[in-house]
Amino acid sequence: MPDQPRRPRTLNDARTEAEAAFKRTTAKVPEAPPKPTALPGVKELVSLRIDQDVLEYFQEGGPGWQDRINEALRKAAGK
Repeated sequence: MPDQPRRPRTLNDARTEAEAAFKRTTAKVPEAPPKPTALPGVKELVSLRIDQDVLEYFQEGGPGWQDRINEALRKAAGK
């Protein structure tokens, strides 16, 4: 198949190509919103289902059982 001569660019073709290139390079990519940083000592109220025997184990120690559960979870999480 013989080479066909390229048709000359028209002003509209060049403008369209330039606008498309500009849009590609200047388009803002949406960023994920920043995750809130955890503040030390701030606790969050959550609902958690745990086995009854596990709950009883921590409650046997008396007041502060929620703090003991929190400390056990921190240790398990490597914190």
